[in-house]
Amino acid sequence: MEATVHIIEILMVEDSPSDVFITKKAMENSKVANNLHVVQDGVEAMAFLRREGKYATAPRPDIIFLDLNLPRKDGREVLSELKAEEGLKTIPVVVLTSSQADQDVLRAYGLHANCYITKPVDFARFKDVVKGIENFWFTIVTLPPQLRVPATNTQAASEKERPEVSPVVVREKEKVPAKSPRT
Repeated sequence: MEATVHIIEILMVEDSPSDVFITKKAMENSKVANNLHVVQDGVEAMAFLRREGKYATAPRPDIIFLDLNLPRKDGREVLSELKAEEGLKTIPVVVLTSSQADQDVLRAYGLHANCYITKPVDFARFKDVVKGIENFWFTIVTLPPQLRVPATNTQAASEKERPEVSPVVVREKEKVPAKSPRT
């Protein structure tokens, strides 16, 4: 039996190649179809989210994995900006960082992070954490529906050319449909 499901779009804002590698490895055998997009700093993250420059045709993420300690613009600034923008503030943000400082935890929640997870240093544990995030956010939680972000002139043209959602067909035994906002 076949069922149509939608790909979960994930934006990972992370400057550590090893953390990106571990996350990709952990999600390779995901039960949920997903696209993991990676940017390495806060400036790129905001350009991706606003669909500016080389990210003009970027999909709107269903969820964001955000490190706090980033170059150019740190994760706290990114969190503050995206939660202040009408078209972006409903995107769930998982803070995934090495900081265990109480002030970072309090500030992240004060800026409306949806959860705060301290990255384990052990590879196997980190992989387990990513799997836990995947299980909770993609199979238990109902993600918010996709909202159209007002496009710039460049974006408006590209938006007309591409569909809002890219459906995939998978066998039900192979993939578990996520509670996608677009079904």
